[in-house]
Amino acid sequence: MSAARAIGLLLGAAADGVIGRGEPLAAFCGALEGKRPAYTAGLVGGLVVAGIAVERATRRSPVLQAAGTAVATWAVLGGAGLAADGTSLARDLEDGELDSARDTLSGLDARTTKSLDVIGLSRASVESVAQHTSDSVVAPMFWGAVAGIPGLLVSRVLSVLRGTRFAARLDELVNLVPTRVAAALTVTGAPVVGGSASGAWRAWRRDTTAHPSPNAGRIEAAFAGALEIRLGGRTVYPDGVAELPVLGDGRNPDAGHVTRAVELSRVVGLLTAVSSAVLALLTGLRRSR
Repeated sequence: MSAARAIGLLLGAAADGVIGRGEPLAAFCGALEGKRPAYTAGLVGGLVVAGIAVERATRRSPVLQAAGTAVATWAVLGGAGLAADGTSLARDLEDGELDSARDTLSGLDARTTKSLDVIGLSRASVESVAQHTSDSVVAPMFWGAVAGIPGLLVSRVLSVLRGTRFAARLDELVNLVPTRVAAALTVTGAPVVGGSASGAWRAWRRDTTAHPSPNAGRIEAAFAGALEIRLGGRTVYPDGVAELPVLGDGRNPDAGHVTRAVELSRVVGLLTAVSSAVLALLTGLRRSR
């Protein structure tokens, strides 16, 4: 069944690129954001049970398992939506439509956008594209390869509901490996968009030790090094100011870098689909032995 899972992951990723903006699961979970931990625990537990039930029901039919995995993959992936939002941000920044850019960014990031200028909005946009690439593309595909439909569902739910402390801690734990996979794929894919693989590697390994997040700083630093720009620094949130470490050592980002970040996100997504399919095959072979 490992081949069926691998095919399902590839089909789901292709559907996200062709059909676009799926994420019905993320939209549903967004309505529960900020609820008590019991809601999160109940939803995660319910999805695990549902995912296991679907896996067992389709186990004897490779076609059904591939189809179920494909639908679940499309339902959780956010690559197409992220590319659309990132492209919109780049266009608005290029045209000087800063209020529109602030509105779009507010849907992707929790920081306060009201006082951000072009450089601040560009920096925040690249950071958001980087982090969402890891959270809504790499992590679900990774866990889908390892754990099938339950892995796909739970990984995406936690990334949406991390507004609660309980969900945030679980999300950090679940993303420890996928974030580092995302950073490695960023290093690999950087030359495809005219970026620097060595810069991505150097920034990832050098600049993230002081970052308060065990995950976010890794992928953001890799994007900064790949695009040869500086990210991080002082960031204003509704509940206070965070003095984050500077990531990368290039110039300040602009609208053009946001466009390149979207292109890099697409490349990372493609590499993720292929590597996840391979991982699914290897995982299945190991279990069969």
